[in-house]
Amino acid sequence: MSVPTPLVDWLRAQDDASLATLLRLRPDLAVPPPADLTVLATRAGIRASVHRACDELDTVTLAVLEALVVADADVEPVDVSAVSRLLGPDLPAAALDASLGGLRERAIVWGPDDALSLVPAAREVVPRHPGGLGRLASGPAGSSALPDLLAAVTPDERRVLDALAAGPPIGRSRAGGDPESAVGRLLARGLLLRVDSETVELPRQVGLALRGERPLGQIAVTPPDIGARDRGGDVVDRTAGGAALEVIRRLESLIAHWSRIPPPVLRSGGLGVRELRRAAKEMDTDEATAALLVELAVAADLVAESDGVAPDWVPTTNADVWAAGGPEVRWSLVARTWLDLPRLPGLVGRKDDAGKPISALSDGVRRPVAPRDRRRVLAGLAELSPGTAPGSPSALADLLAWRAPRRGGRLRDEVVGWALTEATVLGVVALDALSGPGRALIGDQAGLVAALRATLPPPVAHVLLQADLTAVAPGPLEPELARELALLADVESAGGATVYRFTEATVRRALDAGRSASDLHELLAKRSATPVPQGLTYLVDDVARRHGRLRGGAAASFLRSDDEVLIAEVIVHPGSIGLELRRIAPTVVVSPLPLVELMDGLRAAGFSPAAEDTGGAVLDLSDRGRRTDPRRRSGARPGPPEPGAEQLAALVSRMRAGDAMAGVRRGTPAAATNGATVDILRSAAAARRSVWIGFVDGHGRVGERVLEPTIVGGGVVEGRDTVDGAVHRVPLHRITSIAVVEEPAQGA
Repeated sequence: MSVPTPLVDWLRAQDDASLATLLRLRPDLAVPPPADLTVLATRAGIRASVHRACDELDTVTLAVLEALVVADADVEPVDVSAVSRLLGPDLPAAALDASLGGLRERAIVWGPDDALSLVPAAREVVPRHPGGLGRLASGPAGSSALPDLLAAVTPDERRVLDALAAGPPIGRSRAGGDPESAVGRLLARGLLLRVDSETVELPRQVGLALRGERPLGQIAVTPPDIGARDRGGDVVDRTAGGAALEVIRRLESLIAHWSRIPPPVLRSGGLGVRELRRAAKEMDTDEATAALLVELAVAADLVAESDGVAPDWVPTTNADVWAAGGPEVRWSLVARTWLDLPRLPGLVGRKDDAGKPISALSDGVRRPVAPRDRRRVLAGLAELSPGTAPGSPSALADLLAWRAPRRGGRLRDEVVGWALTEATVLGVVALDALSGPGRALIGDQAGLVAALRATLPPPVAHVLLQADLTAVAPGPLEPELARELALLADVESAGGATVYRFTEATVRRALDAGRSASDLHELLAKRSATPVPQGLTYLVDDVARRHGRLRGGAAASFLRSDDEVLIAEVIVHPGSIGLELRRIAPTVVVSPLPLVELMDGLRAAGFSPAAEDTGGAVLDLSDRGRRTDPRRRSGARPGPPEPGAEQLAALVSRMRAGDAMAGVRRGTPAAATNGATVDILRSAAAARRSVWIGFVDGHGRVGERVLEPTIVGGGVVEGRDTVDGAVHRVPLHRITSIAVVEEPAQGA
């Protein structure tokens, strides 16, 4: 067996690419940047860091780690053959090599195959009884007499031993105090160890002997079958497109509803249960989906807390910008927000640790690792060909659990189900298969808008008018038609075909927005694939006949009409008393109230006034609801970006330089005399070698630096700092000590 190698020396022998891989796989080691490789080696063995690194390991690699712990590789180096014997014949040599390679890349294991060492903190990662084995025992269980002792056990004693050998090795039995019982006889012969009066433990040697050629038991070497099913790529994408349009419609309903009736923010933060139910009813969906959409609306900064003593959840001005975009642009914002959402909406309604229900938008839903788990689910689906789905959500959960058993905690499988459900609501997943837009979402997001556009049916330019004062849109409408129809009618039901309802209020809304009766008739005739029903024509004409006979303006406001009788009727109407009307001409009255309040008061009294601007054109005074300022910059992504190859290379270079500087400190730098300093610097510049210098700056502060000298003369040395790459000039008379840096050895 080779001589053990300390981890720091093993790291020094690695090439720069291996160190960069280590920092990429274990990014916590680089925060803050380690000064040298000694600091890196120390961090690599910290318990919390080792736990995080092991969260990425699959079932086979964790089994190899467990075998290393059983072999006590954290105490002294072990040979790979001993690890292989523990793992049994089911694990191929190639799989063992791959697992050891992954552990070496993460600096959890180091050294050659004949002297594998393990970081001590790894023992806290594996279960309390590694491999389901107990502690080593002395006495009969640890002697050469063990085979004979096992051969002599009775059937009832063998049943006890087999049960404990299957794991865990701890068992409870009150019969242990009876020397005639099976447990009592096994204790007497040393085949069981007593833990306390009611607990016994199977020694490791006995467990290994009973398990035979599989000392660590059966290992799931291959991943579970996912049971793939072909759903059809076109069917999946069309279904996803419909879901995307539906989620946009529901968010529009939520924004419109909260514009009119903003729900209050709970004192503890979040959204109340009754307000969530109202939102679900308004969006025509269940509470779980409503909780998801509410969370997304706030995360996308479409909704935020208003300012004030009693804040409400109010749409932001960003909601108006969002609503002005096309469906593809609106959906892309929602989808990207969901992917990076550091929260688990599936927790809404569950009980927290204190037994209280978790409310939407509260801190109880926050889970910083949620984006990572969400991406894992989508990445698992992306491995299947387009249009292919797993046999079931549980099959996907089993596969992900095999790949990372330590991830997710007690909610591991539920998180997979929640991610699939949420992705299906958004159209990222359809029929359990990843859609085209979903693949763009986790890949090159530059093509996200185009990917959704390809799944949407072409917009239609017509509706089907019905005799019951409804219109049916057989698909997504062209933007211009959609805007006009939204003014003229209300959505009665949505789905594959949207049903709009015409009423007196909706027609008046269109007239208030500046449309004339002839405009509406032209729109209906031009955009309907069926004849315009007579009842709808009468409705438009009747509302238009009464609309605008009264004209209001700001003076604070005025009211005018060519009909003097109508003006008189308004003045004497009981509902006009609070409007404080004053007649200044036969056809004109004024009011101190704002124009909006005047119009609302007249409509409440049963009149149909129209507002006008200073030029006499119809003025749209419709209430667009409350708005508040955005709370954060749009498009901001949570968390720092992953370091790139150049950043990792620079960090490795910095550690190498720090290591070299530390080596110089451990040596004996020469005291600097002017002649010796100049000679050393010139020799280093000619050989392109680095030097360590100690100096005193102009303020009397002591410093040190590793430079690669380029110019020596004129009383100064100029060189490039090997740590930060900057060029520095140091006066020669301020140098107090100097030494040439020996280059650290690097492995191939």
